[in-house]
Amino acid sequence: MYVIIYDFGTGSVKTCLFSIETKIRLVASSTAAYGIYISENGGAEQDTEEWWEAICSTTRALFENSEVTPEEIKGIAFCSQMQGTVLVDENANAVRPPMNYLDQKGVKEYKECMGSGIIKVSGCSLYKLARNLIVNYAGSTSAKDPVWKYKWVENNEPEVFRKTYKWLDVGDYLVARCTGRIIRTADSAFATFLYDTRKGKEGWNKGLLKMYGIDPKHLPDIIDCTDLVGGLTEKAANDLGLVKGTPVFGGGGDTTFVNIGAGCTRPGDTHIYVGTSGWVSTFLDYQTVDVKAMITGVLSAKHGYFNYYAELETAGKCFEWVMDHLALDEIGVYLDNKKITDVESKYLSLYDYLSEEVRKVPPGANGVIFTPWLHGNRCPFEDSNAGGVFFNIRVENGKRDMIRAVLEGICYHLRWLLECETKKVKTSDPIRFVGGGALSPITCQMLADITGRTIEIIDHSQEVGAIGTALVVAAGVRGVDVLELSRQLVKANHAYIPNPENKGIYERNYRVFKKLYKNNAKSFQIINGGERS
Repeated sequence: MYVIIYDFGTGSVKTCLFSIETKIRLVASSTAAYGIYISENGGAEQDTEEWWEAICSTTRALFENSEVTPEEIKGIAFCSQMQGTVLVDENANAVRPPMNYLDQKGVKEYKECMGSGIIKVSGCSLYKLARNLIVNYAGSTSAKDPVWKYKWVENNEPEVFRKTYKWLDVGDYLVARCTGRIIRTADSAFATFLYDTRKGKEGWNKGLLKMYGIDPKHLPDIIDCTDLVGGLTEKAANDLGLVKGTPVFGGGGDTTFVNIGAGCTRPGDTHIYVGTSGWVSTFLDYQTVDVKAMITGVLSAKHGYFNYYAELETAGKCFEWVMDHLALDEIGVYLDNKKITDVESKYLSLYDYLSEEVRKVPPGANGVIFTPWLHGNRCPFEDSNAGGVFFNIRVENGKRDMIRAVLEGICYHLRWLLECETKKVKTSDPIRFVGGGALSPITCQMLADITGRTIEIIDHSQEVGAIGTALVVAAGVRGVDVLELSRQLVKANHAYIPNPENKGIYERNYRVFKKLYKNNAKSFQIINGGERS
């Protein structure tokens, strides 16, 4: 059977055509970009028509690059960016430009609500945070969270607010445009932190809605990610080049499906993801939270299961920074020799090239240590002022040492997250490593050596979110359990065993790495927080 999955990211969509039989195979894919529009007031907005045009062009390209016909497609779904805000009218038309998850216009609304009260934790009202934690083990503790975008529109665009029929996330809007049905998937509802995850009470929590001043009429019905929403409308089918009535499934957020695409579907299975961001996630059949380390259990695609999720905001982004700013001379020579024109192939090839250069440097990067906090950090400490540091550069160190230190720094932080998770839940050995970072053998071995765990990789690691979503669609079409289907079809193709010869040097550097934040937190605040020394 054939399914189409839209891996809908911050600035581009990768549309994937999968064949799912006894194996899952990527038949064809196509990518298109769209804009993100940043404003001085903290806004980060996008254009629904640019989204739709990108989806339509990439869908049609699939059939130009394969022998599959639209009539053979058994289902579609979206694996999308999360915590956006799309306000729509009764016909599912956006009443204003969507606000991306990066949008933080609602700083005033956040401070007025969460900054009130006598007793505070990390600047938030203890009372309000505690109420949230009781309901769903989470809370709206950042100005980027969706509730503050919604409140900003209410306070600053009253005419738009009056036109609003429902409040959606990005994936929900795209599903509505395809089917005409306005719903939210449970994971996107949870991402508002207004959703009650307690067994028997799942759904919008009336107490939280009242506390934050949310109009219940703006909140749509909730379905599971695995549910069939409906068929493509005639107009959507014509735009996409598909057949009217093609089944559209709930889908959900990008973090929701990665464990399924990684084959981590038994409680206790742990995976590590490195894309632009990075995380450590353990699949659980119960929900828990570590408030101190900022780790919580987010909803999985399968009802009743959770992903205990610890995030590093800039993981692969650090290596992208290296390619753009630290290795320009080497890259220029490399590109002159290779003449690569395709953007995705160019970055994959550059990643391979720089990884091979890193191989020339011994473990420990000749004493250089890097902290991967290029956009602040969330876990196991939250500090928007934290920054990247190259520590212990000496006259004998070269650029290759610094590049290797960046990769090691990402792995050190991922080990830190893994250790934090292990304090609360049982994590697995082996660990599945997925995302673009898993494409480099040198990074895979480095992660094994630094964590002390066996690291397994799978096929199509870079499309792991789309694969998980495809398995959800296939399970829905076949009427089988998605967790079991994932276990059957997603297998490790290689394993990296920790090299005991490298343990000593990595243990030494890791001990220093963990001290770098504590030793420099005050300096980060002085430089990046506007504080006087």
